[in-house]
Amino acid sequence: MEVISKKWALLIIGVIGNEKRLRYNKIMVRLEGISPKSLSDRLKELEGAGLLTRKAYAEIPPRVEYSLTKDGKELREAMAPLMRWVAERNRSE
Repeated sequence: MEVISKKWALLIIGVIGNEKRLRYNKIMVRLEGISPKSLSDRLKELEGAGLLTRKAYAEIPPRVEYSLTKDGKELREAMAPLMRWVAERNRSE
């Protein structure tokens, strides 16, 4: 609860879940307004909590992709009713 209650955490889970795998810069673009430090901190925390995996490729330039673990996917599914509620609420306003 401590990790997912932090600002941006659930949005990161949602964004990565929508795309299956995402690189850091793509996450930055999709989460308009997040600072690089906040994104880096949240990614490390989510990875430490077992919700994300980080895969680094031995390439030049280096490439790193983030994806959801099984627990991360389950969390995203559990978030779905809340996301639907917010979307419906925004339409009616």
